[in-house]
Amino acid sequence: MLEAVQSREGEERARAEREVRWRAAMEEAKERAVQDQLAEVLREEAERWREAAVLGEYCTALERRLGELGGAMDESALDSARRWLQWAYGYARAIDPLTRLPGMPNTREPTPDDLEPHLKGWSPYRPERRDGR
Repeated sequence: MLEAVQSREGEERARAEREVRWRAAMEEAKERAVQDQLAEVLREEAERWREAAVLGEYCTALERRLGELGGAMDESALDSARRWLQWAYGYARAIDPLTRLPGMPNTREPTPDDLEPHLKGWSPYRPERRDGR
């Protein structure tokens, strides 16, 4: 009888300790999953910025080329190229995320799938390891 009580108490202690470790793992996983979301937004903004910078360089080169050609080209071809350049400059500015000061992105509550890579073997659903312990 004493052994059964001690066994039950040991199981309860183990269950409580597992719950504490799981909760800590869940909190850490949530923080890391949110960091993943923010990093993705940053990578997307940097990619748009890089594209805008390259397009801006292209526009600058085209503008320089138009200046070099001066009157050596047909005026309708020059007008067409200038219209293209004007549109291209506008487009490059429109996709540049730094034309406006960016703010802290909104994040969403991480899903179990978002948490799983950060849980180091814990289940995202309950305080047990993936191997069932």
